[in-house]
Amino acid sequence: MPALKNLIPNIWVADMSRSVAFYTERLGFSVAMAVPDKPPYVWARLLRDDVAIDLNNPETAAKDYPGLSGKPLGATAVLFIEVEGVRTLHDELKSDVAIVMPLIKQFYGATEFAIADPDGYVITFAEH
Repeated sequence: MPALKNLIPNIWVADMSRSVAFYTERLGFSVAMAVPDKPPYVWARLLRDDVAIDLNNPETAAKDYPGLSGKPLGATAVLFIEVEGVRTLHDELKSDVAIVMPLIKQFYGATEFAIADPDGYVITFAEH
């Protein structure tokens, strides 16, 4: 069986400019690639450290995934990102973003918290 190399979530967003600003300004990502090369984008790959997230314009993405057209954004998707320094990250973000799960120690040993992005996608940051 071929080896799997990477997993990059591709999320559809209502407003590319707003979402790019949220991920770059609030969460410290940078735009690694985008289509077109300059805003306004229809697709952008964002990077921070070893984590990548793709943002996609729904109208453009629906051409490749017509079955997803018209589905609500956010829905039940949760992005789970392992970090070093979860408490520090929580303290940096808590006044700037919507915290949807407070900083807690989970029964399985991780300390984590979760935020919501502008389209309702939940992002959990966890440290083991």
